[in-house]
Amino acid sequence: MLGLSIVGVILLNDDALGLSASGKILLKQIHVVLGYIMGLNLIWRLVWAFFGNRYARWSAMLPYGFGFWGKLRAYGHAFLSGEPQEYIGHNPAARLAIAALLLLLVLQTVTGAILAGTDLFWPPFGRWFAGWVVAAGIDPATVSPLAANTLDQTAYNAMRAFRSPIVMIHLYAFYVLTGAILMHLIAVIVTEIHEGGSITSAMFTGRKIFNRPPEDR
Repeated sequence: MLGLSIVGVILLNDDALGLSASGKILLKQIHVVLGYIMGLNLIWRLVWAFFGNRYARWSAMLPYGFGFWGKLRAYGHAFLSGEPQEYIGHNPAARLAIAALLLLLVLQTVTGAILAGTDLFWPPFGRWFAGWVVAAGIDPATVSPLAANTLDQTAYNAMRAFRSPIVMIHLYAFYVLTGAILMHLIAVIVTEIHEGGSITSAMFTGRKIFNRPPEDR
């Protein structure tokens, strides 16, 4: 995510930075490769939610289930009272954050995959977009954003019009996701300080230290 954000911000300011057309393409290629890595990690996490232990599954990760909203209120009251509840898995507030982050990551992955097809003609949609914009008599496999002679300009302009709202969704979802990630990091720090737990170290060791019996044992 950090690599995607850095490259994405550079691409957003490509004109101000004076990037050449070939430089933009190189950065887009790096961005898409990082996107593939992020997407594969995301897919693995979604799959693991079906096969992982009880604390890694959907039922312990998303904000649903019998009595969830009551648990959320109880967690909030306990947190503010100075006697916070502790959880082996995600606490109710964290489950709301996880749902938001997963939705934003899925949205970024899907829109990014579409844009990889429109900008670079890379998988999974690149072949379809290449077939849309290819000039007559040209092999779609040879279509390149840097080779105007491989493109039917009318079809290419239509494809760019189709691409435009997807770019905006990808851009504004990036802003929202960046804010959500920062809020999530702050929440982890505040929770760890307030509860005196071991959230951060548990990400590496798989073990938590508790001051009181956890609510979800």
